Amino acid sequence: MILSLNNKDNITLCGMMGSGKSAVGKILAKKINFNFIDTDKLIEEKTGKSISEIFDEDGENKFRKIEQTIICDILQNKKIIVSLGGGAIINSETRKIINENSFSIYLNVKIDILKKRLKKSRNRPLIFGKDLHQTLTELFKKREKFYKKTDLIITNEKNINETVNNIIKNIIL
Repeated sequence: MILSLNNKDNITLCGMMGSGKSAVGKILAKKINFNFIDTDKLIEEKTGKSISEIFDEDGENKFRKIEQTIICDILQNKKIIVSLGGGAIINSETRKIINENSFSIYLNVKIDILKKRLKKSRNRPLIFGKDLHQTLTELFKKREKFYKKTDLIITNEKNINETVNNIIKNIIL
């Protein structure tokens, strides 16, 4: 299988929380024989804290700095699929690292579907205890322009395997 990734060695998956980045990433990695890394899980492993604890104790700015360092380290490797945190792409330095070292894919999902997927979530600090629709809409408005600059935009609203196959169709020469 020869991949058309614009001469890049890695794939990053971005999109809103609940868009399916980790689920799609794991399946895609198996199908194209890449390794898979979820940046949020790696941050938790390296810091010994949950994402919520980092936000509560250190703030979002500290979290974004940790995230940037980890993404930079990961993307020095080859044949990695990286599930990015939903807001990773808002940091200009992180975006630069992603653009230089990976083929970026935005998993697009409508707000109403995200709401259904996230309504019982308790471990997402940006939405916990807030009006879900309003918060998701505000976050999306801040991030949309960055998501739309990715190398590939794929809708992930129905079947994950269908989404993965659609990505593969778009990246194979």
